Order: sequence, then structure tokens, then C-alpha cells
Amino acid sequence: MASTACVPLLGRINCAVRRASEPEPTMAMTNPTGKLSAPVRATAPVVASAPSVASIPVLASVLALALAAPAATPGHLLAQEGAHTMHGDYHDGVTVLRAARMLDVVTGEMHTDAVLVVEDGIITAVNPATVPHSMHDMDLGDVTLLPGFIDAHTHLGSEIGATSFTDAVTRTEAYYAINAVRFGGLTVRAGFTTVRDFGGDVTVELGHAVERGDIVGPRVIPSRNLLGITGGHCDVTGFAPGIREGGPEQGVADGPWEVVEAVRYQIKHGAKVIKTCATAGVLSMEGPVGAQQYSLEELTAMVEEAARHGVRVAAHAHGPEGILAAVRAGVASIEHGSVLTDEIMDLMIEKGTYLVPTTYLADRIDLDALPALVRAKAEEILPVMRVSLERAIERGVPIAFGTDAGVFPHGENAGEFGIYVALGMSELDALRTATIHAADLLGTPDRGRLEVGMLADVIAVPGNPLDDIAVTMDVQFVMQGGRVVKHVVDGRDMHSTG
Repeated sequence: MASTACVPLLGRINCAVRRASEPEPTMAMTNPTGKLSAPVRATAPVVASAPSVASIPVLASVLALALAAPAATPGHLLAQEGAHTMHGDYHDGVTVLRAARMLDVVTGEMHTDAVLVVEDGIITAVNPATVPHSMHDMDLGDVTLLPGFIDAHTHLGSEIGATSFTDAVTRTEAYYAINAVRFGGLTVRAGFTTVRDFGGDVTVELGHAVERGDIVGPRVIPSRNLLGITGGHCDVTGFAPGIREGGPEQGVADGPWEVVEAVRYQIKHGAKVIKTCATAGVLSMEGPVGAQQYSLEELTAMVEEAARHGVRVAAHAHGPEGILAAVRAGVASIEHGSVLTDEIMDLMIEKGTYLVPTTYLADRIDLDALPALVRAKAEEILPVMRVSLERAIERGVPIAFGTDAGVFPHGENAGEFGIYVALGMSELDALRTATIHAADLLGTPDRGRLEVGMLADVIAVPGNPLDDIAVTMDVQFVMQGGRVVKHVVDGRDMHSTG
């Protein structure tokens, strides 16, 4: 028998057959040099689940190359492009962080002369009366400490370009694995210590590698294959019959029972969130951008089955009919939410459904790289998205930070903050979307705040982000689980290998 290995193409899936005769290697789930994070102390989903067999050989070989290659070899090019493949500085003892300011994102209070104490990857004291002695006492100077940011909508395995719409039949899984390592490095050094990523086996395995401490990248809440109807946005269209056909294992499912089968299969192989296409979309070769694709019955079956496994559903949705059906079905979040009616927004507020806006991409997407059909859809829907977001901010719809990174260059994720503020959100509330709100959406209560007992995911930005949200684009320091992965001193990142 043969099994199918799938990789992302702009959020959808590129599948290849894997022979049953190939061995199924296993991966140790611990790091003898010290794990990235301390043992989980809250009821957060555990990202490092059973590994997906199909992706292990490729990603393992990519990681081995990245970790072993000396600076003079081609492997060093990964670091130059953004994949920080060093382990970073990790201290088993106490680390003290000092800074001019620290923001409590819960209360909005800005502390001065701030002190954070970190031990074994956990925050153990905040502004203590007595600061413990430490061999690792770091004064970061005139910066503001913030919780590590969370991006709830990324595509780490891909980035849009001239060949994006043919990559499905010309690229191998290794291409996407290399992308994920490189783009993951860019993302974490931009201050995003956790992502919810939509696309394939590759980022399931990337998350495992980060948790083991093999590479530096964001913690990953992965979706694996996206769920959609035959010929819909989560299928891949535009090819001749017999090419790129899929079923429930690949995420292509029609009717409630196939949907249930697809949910079970993705969770079996590492999904910690289910991503579905409730409507048509932009970056695909199918019909009108907002047309409803899954019925209320199918979406309800999906949400209920995922909930049995403790997993939430995120729904890509542009048009009002599909958005309303997804909210009624009980999805945790609406991705994009381009056309929001009063009825939809009232129901989202009532049910606590998050909007994940992904609006910065409108400024950075390369329209010239898109086929004519896709470009026309983008030009139709992108301006409407911002109108809906402005109304959602005004009405108080729950909003969690998400960017669709991969549609625009990875590492620019923080550009999304500026859009929120420009549309009427306060700087504090904008920061909350990527901290306490995103942590709530992901079901990860151990991050998103600088408090005792939280994971030591800490970043620092110059100046005061409550005065100028643009400073979030210039992250100077990143600590993830007690490990320093970025520290800019005199304009130079002391932890960069590039």
C-alpha cells in the first residue's frame, strides 16, 4: 500500500505518494541539552504530538544540514536568509532581565525600571523587592519588555511568487521544509514566538524540531491539511483531471461523514487546529471570492468532531453567507472576514468568535505575480476587508492577531499592528490582539502575559509602543522559553549567524 505526504501551497496542499515499503523512522521527543520550554503547567495543547511519518525524513535531513554546515558552506546561506539554526543561549539557572519599561498587557500599566526573573524557561518573579544574584544579569537599556507575540495565521512553508501556482507539480516536500526552517527563523526574530500555522506536514515537524531545541523558530500550533470541498479554495484547482486529486486524507471532503473522516485523519497525524474553507478565496483558481462552499450541516459536523478531540476550528471565510454559517456552527475564529454584516458581528460578540483580520497583506502583496483571475479577485475583496475590520473594531468584535504571512514576506508580521491602529484601535488593544487575545484563541494560557508562572517568551522593542506602534517592527531582543535567540547591540544582532 501507499500513503500520501502533503506539503503547503499558499495554504493548500501538495500531495505525493509514499511507498509503504519505506521505513517509518521515529524521533526522540526530548533534547539532552535542555528543552525549549519547561514542563507544561497549564492546560495548553501540547504541540509536540506524535510525529507525522511522511515528513520526518525530509525535515530531519534539512535540519541535519542546517545544524552541521560550517559558515563557509552553502548551508550558511540559510542563516543569511533568516534561518537562525544555532540553539541560542539557554541558561539552566536564573536569568535576570532589566529594562527601562515593561508593559502589563492585561492592566495596561507601564512599569519603569522593570525587572523580570527567569528560571528554567519560566518567569519566576516580576519586579521583585529583592533581585536574586545571577551570572546572567542582562540590562537591555532603553527598551520596553513585552510578551512574545502570537500570529494566529501563517504559512511558514511557502511565500508567494512568480511560480507559486505551479509549485504544486514542480516542487518536492524538501523545498517546503527548507522554506519552513528559513521563514520560521525570520518569524521568531521578528518577535513572534508562537504561530498558528496552516499548511501540511512540514510545519507539524517544524514545531517538533523547535520544541526539541533543534532549531530556532516559533512554537507551532499546526493544522496539517486544510479541509474543503472538491474544487473549492482548500482543494487545488486549475489542473487537468487526474492531477492533484485528493480525498479526506488530503483534506478534500464532501458531506458530513467525509468531513468527520478528514478531521479524524488530520488530528491523528498531528493537527492541533482544524482549518477549513467555508467560502471561496482569492489565491486559488476557482469561482467568486466570497461564495459559500461548506454548508451549515458540514461545518457543524466538523466543529463537533474536532471538539471531541479538544481541537478548535478556524474558518477561512470572505462572503457573508459562509461567515454566518461558520459562526453558527461554532468555529473558534473567522479568518479574513471580508464582508461582515451587523447580524454576523452581533453573533460573533455573543458567541465569543474571534476575527483574525489579515489586512496588512493588502499593502504588501505582489499583485503583478498573480494570474489575471486571482488578481481580479484580490482587487475586489482587499479594500472591503478593511471596511469590515474598521466596523468590527468599532462594535467590539473579539479580534486576534493574524497576518497570512507567506502571502507577503515573512518577518514583516508586525505591520498588521499599524493597520489596526489606523482603523481606530488603541495601541494597547492592538498589542492585546497578539498577546492575551491570541493566546485565548489558541487555547494556550501559558503565554501572552509577563506574569509569574508564564513561559519566558519575552521580547523588547525600542521606545514606548503605546506612543508609537511602529516600534514593533524593530524588535531588539527575543527570549523564547528562557533561551535568548536575538539581542541587538549597537545595531548588530549578537545571536545572528548571518
